[in-house]
Amino acid sequence: MKKIAIFNHKGGVSKTTTTFNLGWMLTKLGKRVLLVDADSQCNLSLYTIGNKRYEELLDDSYKHNIKDALEPAFKARPKLIEAIDCLNPKSNEKLFLLPGHLDLTEYEVALGVSFQLSNALGTLKNLPGSFNYLIEKTAAKYNIDYVLIDMNPSLSSINQDLFISSDYFLVPTSPDLFSLMAINSLARILPQWERWALTARPIFSDSEYPLPETSPKFLGYTINDFNLSSGMPSSSFIKIMNRISDAVHNGLVPELAKVNLTLDQEKYHKASRLNNKLKSQREIDKYCLGEISNFNKLIALSNTLSIPIYNIDPKRANLGVSQERTLNWFNLLYKTIAEKIIILTKNE
Repeated sequence: MKKIAIFNHKGGVSKTTTTFNLGWMLTKLGKRVLLVDADSQCNLSLYTIGNKRYEELLDDSYKHNIKDALEPAFKARPKLIEAIDCLNPKSNEKLFLLPGHLDLTEYEVALGVSFQLSNALGTLKNLPGSFNYLIEKTAAKYNIDYVLIDMNPSLSSINQDLFISSDYFLVPTSPDLFSLMAINSLARILPQWERWALTARPIFSDSEYPLPETSPKFLGYTINDFNLSSGMPSSSFIKIMNRISDAVHNGLVPELAKVNLTLDQEKYHKASRLNNKLKSQREIDKYCLGEISNFNKLIALSNTLSIPIYNIDPKRANLGVSQERTLNWFNLLYKTIAEKIIILTKNE
């Protein structure tokens, strides 16, 4: 089982869309996937099972969500955290959802206090490893191959905890100045989080929920939500996309490598060879998992039906020939990204 954090502290970069569409594609490739909604906006939950089904979960008696499942740790209940009963989209039995909760952020303060290592006494020492314990117990219950964690756009203690508890991470971006700034700040922040974890892991090792010993590895980044002109990103987008690529190569990756948060370079090269399948795509760098143009009205259909973009039936949706070609392209693109993920996460 491999845990992948989908993270960028900049909002509006398609983290949820990436998590859902990538997770579904991994199931099409034979994997069992757990989606973890760790964003209190709960967009992943709504996308995966639909508004109506999620609304039924808001009953106070329903406890199978990320916040209520963590109560034994955060409210010092005299029992261990247990795996929850996950939900499936109606048309995919290999995709499982650990639902989010609007009030998950209530745990921020207590978790932040527990991060002050000298003060992490008594039940507080059980908090940092509790998220990972819940995820791993739930993943084991459903024989999961990949866990994809949709995180909120912030530098919160919950995000820090989920990041340092993951095996891998990928960074969605969009072609704008703020994404470029976010890449530069992540080059400072993520190594700081890992340095904290190196100190914290032994300190919390005797808790009920110890932190995992592994450090998360960078899988790559995506660039999302841009317009096309003659099948290519428009020139204004290309300029900022190239700057993001430079920032990843020259800033983010070198800083991550200093604290062992990168993979062997040969893995990135091996995965990037799959770009040959995308013959109409411009050349992208080895750390770029994919460039995903905006979905226009297709995203509304995808959300309404709780299915990925590429599973939309063009005839039932009354789509034209050009839009049908677009769906086929997104299918190939997400398949390629999923295949890259499998290569990058393969144990040698």
